[in-house]
Order: sequence, then C-alpha cells, then structure tokens
Amino acid sequence: MKWKTLVAAGSLLGALSISGGAAQAVTLEQVKTFTLPNGMKFLVLENSTIPNANMYTYWKVGSRNEVPGITGLSHFFEHMMFNGSKKFGPKQFDRTMEANGGANNAYTNNDLTVYQDWFPANALPVIFDLESDRIANLSIDPKMVESERGVVLSERSTGLENSNLRALWGEVYAAAFRAHPYAIPTIGHESDIKAWTQDDLQRYFNVYYSPNNAVAVIVGDVKAAEVKRLAEQYFANVPQRALPPVVRTVEPEQKGERRVFVRKESATAANLMLSYKMPATSNPDYYALNVIASILTDGKTSRMYQALVDQRLATQVGADHGKAFDPGLFNFFAVAANKVPAAKVEAAMLTEIDKLIKDGVTVEELQKVKNQKLLNFYRTQETINGKAAQLGEYEVYFGDYKKLFDAPDAYRKLTPADIQSVAAKYFKKSQRTVGVLAAVEE
Repeated sequence: MKWKTLVAAGSLLGALSISGGAAQAVTLEQVKTFTLPNGMKFLVLENSTIPNANMYTYWKVGSRNEVPGITGLSHFFEHMMFNGSKKFGPKQFDRTMEANGGANNAYTNNDLTVYQDWFPANALPVIFDLESDRIANLSIDPKMVESERGVVLSERSTGLENSNLRALWGEVYAAAFRAHPYAIPTIGHESDIKAWTQDDLQRYFNVYYSPNNAVAVIVGDVKAAEVKRLAEQYFANVPQRALPPVVRTVEPEQKGERRVFVRKESATAANLMLSYKMPATSNPDYYALNVIASILTDGKTSRMYQALVDQRLATQVGADHGKAFDPGLFNFFAVAANKVPAAKVEAAMLTEIDKLIKDGVTVEELQKVKNQKLLNFYRTQETINGKAAQLGEYEVYFGDYKKLFDAPDAYRKLTPADIQSVAAKYFKKSQRTVGVLAAVEE
C-alpha cells in the first residue's frame, strides 16, 4: 500500500506533479461541471499539455463527523477503500492502477477524506471502473478489518512517539474545543479503534460514502463530454442515499486563555503552540489571515524568524491556519533552542503578535507578501495536480469552485489597515490556547 497520511500530502504532490511549463492561468469558462442524477458532482478541466490526467475525489467526511465511541472511522475507511470490493479483490486496486501506468494517494483531515489518482489519460475508463466499484461494493471483510485495525493502532502510537508536534497538537485541540468535534484527533482514540464493530463500520460507510456526498475533479488530457459519458456509465448506477446529518454543535465562545502542558521525557527541547480561534475558511477574513501567517513566519525575513531563530531563541517557527468547514484554530508554533526556556520563546512570539496589532504593517512589507501569494497562486496552476487541488478545495471549503477566480483580487485589495484590524480581531488573549511540550515542567 502506498503512503497514506492524515494531512494533505504537499511534499508527495510536489514529487508527483507533472509540470506543464508556464501555463496560462485557468479561467472560469474552461471549467465544465455536471451532476449525475444520484447527486455526484464532477468538475472537469481540459488540459492537453501532457497525455496525463488526474482524478481527485473529495468525500465530505472527516473526524468532524465522528462522535465518542467511533472516533477514527473516517481515517480507517481511507485504509479500507484499498482493501477489496466486488470486482477488484484485496490489493487489486493498487495493482490494477499500476498496471495501467497510474499511481494514487489519499488523506484524511477534520473535514474531508480525499482520494487522488494520477494516470495516463487513456486509462480513464479503468480509473472510473476502480473508483465506482469501491464506492458501490466495498468489502468490509472482518479479517481485513482486523488487519487494518492493527495497522492504524501502530500508526497512532508511532506517530505520537515520533512527532512532538503531533502529540502537542492533539492536546491543544482537545483543550481549545469543549463542544465541537474538532477536538477529536483524526486518527481516533485508542480505545475506540480497538472497539469498532462491523455494524459501526457498515453504518458509517452507508451514511457517508453516498455519491451525493462527493465531488470529483478531473483535470488533464480529457474531453468533458467523454468524462460525462464515462461517469454516466460507471457512476450513475451507484445508489443515492440520504445526505449525512449536519454537524449541529457550535463551539461556545471562549472566555479566557487556556493552557496545557505535555510531559515527554524524550523531548530535547520545548515545543510551543499558540492557537487562536479563527473563522471558517469561507469567511472573507481568510485572505488577511493567510497573509498574516506569511508576514510573521514565512521565510528568513519574516518577523518571528528574525525575532526568534536569528536571536537563537528557537530553531524553528511556523504558522498554520488549515482550511476548515467550521470555525477552527490559527496556530503559531516554535521549537525552542537548546536550554532556552519555553516561557522566553512564548514571550518573544507574543511580542511579535502584539507589534502587528499595535503598529501594523508597512505598505512595502504587505506588498511583498501579496506578490508572493499571487505568484504561488498562479504557480500552483502550472501542474494538473495544482489545478485539481485548487478547484476541489474551493468547491468544498469556500462553497463554490467559482470563488477560486475571486482570490487574486481578494489578495490585491488587502490594505495595511485590513491586516491590522484582522490581527486585532482574532489574536486576543481570551481566544488563545497555549500548549507546551517538554521533558520537565518549568
């Protein structure tokens, strides 16, 4: 089985991306869409630069949809979807795809499970055959379930042991969210993984792997009319079921700072997270927050890098405000330098955040980051993988792929006043959760 992960596989995508050179930007008119009678939606972008294509299928199911007792099931089905169906038996999905020149990957996060296929364009009928069979006829064989259950338990334990950030991340989210299921770790809790029943699995699959809960994006050397014909041939007969229940829980307003400490004897330096409540990705403030992340942590000229790494308080700094269906977290993180107390690193991080709120950003500093954002935005479109990811993410996170084409103007319109006001709006002590991982508590 190929490498599977709990987060978007950016490095793998970079390795597998097939560049089309300095391709022109995608236009709205180039994207064709259709929806089958069973509710499965398709986005198609024709691109004949190379004789390849891809298919990204976004299933709207992640740990956000889980409840105590069945946590981790979304990620578990990412594994099970490669372990046999009616027409293609165990391990045959990968073998058949590879025999036709293709490759695949998948990832699960809070909101989504995404399956990615890369292949020669003339293999599209085979890919559709593979994908439709596992949607309609997935085998949930008890022996395979037990085998994969062991794999997931091992993945969970080794991940927590080998990654200080992952261990800290889970504790911070559990503290930051008191009600919303974003508190649930994507890989699930150990006791739940051990206790899932066959009924749990079958029920979960039936609810969430209905074609009307998916969006498929196909980009490459294909024709939209042929994609539609093949989709009707292979997917139209997959039965539609009722849409999954909506997530009704709304996280109550946080009234004050929360703090967690994780003791890990093997840690050689303190790891820190400063996490602030932020809005869902569909909120207009997304672009300002995205720029703030870069101003503070992207590259050697960023503010936190200069204040922490250059001053030898930390060896690493970064920020993450991953896309989310519901209000989530904007995370700053740092790894302290040798023998530097966590409190000193935290104070330096807070100083830079406070400076941004108090003094704002210069026109020149903002323009530099905006230029980088626009460059990266269009550079992503130089590959068929980048095109597919952009279209799919805007469709599911922003609510409509068409909003992709508003993004450049959204960046261009940002002013220093916008950056300062958005920073002040969200980076409040009352909305902050602080996490520290270290060998001993200071």
